[in-house]
Amino acid sequence: MSTLALPTVDEEIWRYSRIGELNLDQFELGKVSTKIDASSQAKQCVSSATNVAPRNATDIFEDLNVRNAQLTAISVAKNQVIADPIIITHSLDKSGVVVYPRLVIDAHENSEVTIVERFISGNGVSSLIVPVVDVRAAQSARVTYVAINELGNATWQIGYQQAVGQRDSMMKLFTVALGGDYARVRAEVRLEGQGANSQQVALYFADSTQMHDFRTLQDHAAPRTHSSLLFKGAVKDTAKSVYTGLIRIRENATKSEAFQTNRNLTLSHGAWAESVPNLEIETNDVKCSHASTVGPVDDDQRFYLESRGIMPDIAERLVVLGFFGEVLDRLPAVPFIADLRERVSTKLLGDSN
Repeated sequence: MSTLALPTVDEEIWRYSRIGELNLDQFELGKVSTKIDASSQAKQCVSSATNVAPRNATDIFEDLNVRNAQLTAISVAKNQVIADPIIITHSLDKSGVVVYPRLVIDAHENSEVTIVERFISGNGVSSLIVPVVDVRAAQSARVTYVAINELGNATWQIGYQQAVGQRDSMMKLFTVALGGDYARVRAEVRLEGQGANSQQVALYFADSTQMHDFRTLQDHAAPRTHSSLLFKGAVKDTAKSVYTGLIRIRENATKSEAFQTNRNLTLSHGAWAESVPNLEIETNDVKCSHASTVGPVDDDQRFYLESRGIMPDIAERLVVLGFFGEVLDRLPAVPFIADLRERVSTKLLGDSN
């Protein structure tokens, strides 16, 4: 067990969360079932034998993940390009357990790889999953990572995405969150090498009593680095969402560019969304912007569709799908992505549970 204490909502990084509802003592240590689908070329890059590198944990959940990790390691050699995506599926079918999957992606110089990581549990599975992904992109490496939350309505997730990019690297980190009771992701990118790039993109949709919770960091620690973030979410019924994000431009990161956008739709009177973007800039000669919105479907857009004979419920569905279109269009062409529009549409109709 960890010697660290459970966090509370008094801590800024846990503000607005539901962490006060969690009792870790109600869970026993379990195992998640992990399946890896990959080409013969990609399978040579996958291992489960690498030890977790020691690091200072930010909280009890990261600490417990290090201590109890079910590790999958992917190492892509210098100049190696993995043409087909690696699909990792974690399935949880037992209640009363806590599991700690950890994925380490080590992309060496001028390599390229795409990984899709799916998290699945059945409705009624009351358990906790604490996943960590650790991305390391060497000089000129190109990493695309897609996390898909397909958890059941009683499962909690407290997840971490940690990515570090060296000179001229490109890291694209995508998150699709549709499932879970309370689903949280802390996504941090650190650009350590000159010219490093990152993109963080998320789509999340909560209904019933769900809550999606995102905390992000774009940390520029070298000159001429570039980061962009686009998170779009919707909440309906009495669901909730939280987004808090920080752009940090360090003193030596001159001529860097960082952009952060969070948009939220509230589709019911009982739904609630919070959005808090922040900037921390320690140098001049940079370009930074942040923007956030929370509000209902635009009446003009709805009226335009209804005036052309489209029924009100269909009009709202079309507006929401259009709202998510900007994110859907950015997602890579990998399995399980093509049917997302249909799954969002199904959730809009209230048939997701």
